[in-house]
Amino acid sequence: MANFRDHMGRPIVAVTGIGVVTSLGVGKADNWAALTSGKSGIHPITRFPVDHLNTRISGMVDFLPSSSKGASPLTYELAETAAQEAVSEAGLDSGDFSGPLFLASPPVELDWADRFSLYNSDKKESGSERLLRVARGLKELDIFETTQFGSIADRLADRFGTRGLPITLSTACASGATAIQLGVEAIRRGECDKALSIGADGSATAEALIRFSLLSALSTHNDIPEKASKPFSKDRDGFVLAEGSGALVLESLEAALARGATILGIMRGCGERADDFHRTRSKPDASPAIATVRAALADAGLSEDEIDYVNAHGTSTPENDKMEHLSLSTVFGERVGSMPISSNKSMIGHTLSAAGAVEAAFSLMTMRESVIPPTINYDNPDPAIVLDVVPNKKRNAEVGTVLSNSFGFGGQNTCLVMAREPV
Repeated sequence: MANFRDHMGRPIVAVTGIGVVTSLGVGKADNWAALTSGKSGIHPITRFPVDHLNTRISGMVDFLPSSSKGASPLTYELAETAAQEAVSEAGLDSGDFSGPLFLASPPVELDWADRFSLYNSDKKESGSERLLRVARGLKELDIFETTQFGSIADRLADRFGTRGLPITLSTACASGATAIQLGVEAIRRGECDKALSIGADGSATAEALIRFSLLSALSTHNDIPEKASKPFSKDRDGFVLAEGSGALVLESLEAALARGATILGIMRGCGERADDFHRTRSKPDASPAIATVRAALADAGLSEDEIDYVNAHGTSTPENDKMEHLSLSTVFGERVGSMPISSNKSMIGHTLSAAGAVEAAFSLMTMRESVIPPTINYDNPDPAIVLDVVPNKKRNAEVGTVLSNSFGFGGQNTCLVMAREPV
């Protein structure tokens, strides 16, 4: 008789569907082919003028119908596209999912195209007075809904027939991983047999670019965009703003096997810890990140020696990469120099709210395909960060367990432990 409970007596949570969209393309097949060949999706920005900006490159998704329509429509399309792939792969009804929805999405604001449209629709007054007066007189809800944080999840709930109140969350760069954690925990508590967890972010706007640039967080390596993101390298100079989406169909192992579903992987553990050090900076001693990794391992019932590969947060910022190395070297000790630890962000950039979900999808594929994607642009190693980053070329390897790190602004840290097979 199969054992459907984990080491804490909770239902084992399986993954039965995966969907992904990044600047490398739509769907798992195109993304995986590009990722494992070391291809970069970073390119010059064409969506808006970049004159006089310090950073003029990104990993924007420019090939979807909503790519030019604003952050809210694009985030919805990214989420819907990834979710459709995941639900279809799981063999479930894409209009009657009948489980809860957990969506990680970016903070929202009125898009500039809508601001200009509202402003130019009248001639009276000027500045904010005109904008507010016109907005108060609107009779339709379309523009209003783009400014509501929960509207994307509401539309997705209608589209896929999810059950209950859809949850929208934002835990900065850990958001995608948090959405997965909430789905895992809902199944473990016995509230449902399946959940749809999505991380999506189409908010690579001019404002976002300028705000991150003012924090000195972005790479200014504009001349050769595909070389800009270089995690763990000595000459790393910041992350590359990007867009994308990742979606997972999570099910209790028992329910999935009962309906004959293919098991794509197991969600073994989730760890979450807060850091009150600074609004954007990581705590220099890495103690919150260390605690998060250890919490994920404990939740998974695994020791440090039982992790085969780490999908690093690996942003390519000087401080965060240094902190992540300190956290991993503290947890894994002498193993840290020899175990593979690579960064997908070297190729796709930082997809912000989507990153944890996108990287979880790639982590599951790493185990299924027995191939570790490389960290590209690793041409100038940092002597202070001694890691096997799987430099520049993919590596064939049997990977049974993965730790995926997500360390966000505001001290929001989430780590996921995934396994190829049930215990």
